[in-house]
Amino acid sequence: MLMPKRALIIVDCQNDYFPGGACPLAGQVEAGKNIARLLEVVRDNDENVIHLQHMYKDKSEPYLVEGSPGVEINECAKPVDGEPVVVKNYMNGYKDTNLQQILVEAGIDEIVMCGSMSQNCVNATARQTLDLGYPLTIIYDACATEDLEFNGVKVPADHVHTAMMASLRFAHSNVISTDEFLDTVNGA
Repeated sequence: MLMPKRALIIVDCQNDYFPGGACPLAGQVEAGKNIARLLEVVRDNDENVIHLQHMYKDKSEPYLVEGSPGVEINECAKPVDGEPVVVKNYMNGYKDTNLQQILVEAGIDEIVMCGSMSQNCVNATARQTLDLGYPLTIIYDACATEDLEFNGVKVPADHVHTAMMASLRFAHSNVISTDEFLDTVNGA
């Protein structure tokens, strides 16, 4: 039986989301550490890695502006030679990009995903991944988000993140921790 050909998609692990950036996220430092752990193992196993990079051309945007230091992929997830970087302008990493073409050309039939923000770009890209028929695993402790507010009610980042992960699990994603994923890769 052939093993599935898997790709790790890292969504928007960019400097603006880390402390000192224009939009620091709750849990981003810890998520970054887990992304680095994932990358080490995935690269050691010669699996595919794809980086998504959100970029605004409009200089009036508050963060992730083209040409700014904040738009750069953070050091914890820096691409190495041969790893595609898909620049996107929408939350959905497939919209007006070559992401699906990269997956098809590489023969990918299973996706592992992590990154930022849980409720925006991770959610939108994950749902499109599922709609395209790919089995999907989300690494929940390698994702980060921010506090939100609606109708005068502040929603803490950990509640936003938990709600998104529960929603993605309900939508048939496998939602697991970094340790759980690494255990499956290492055969534990």
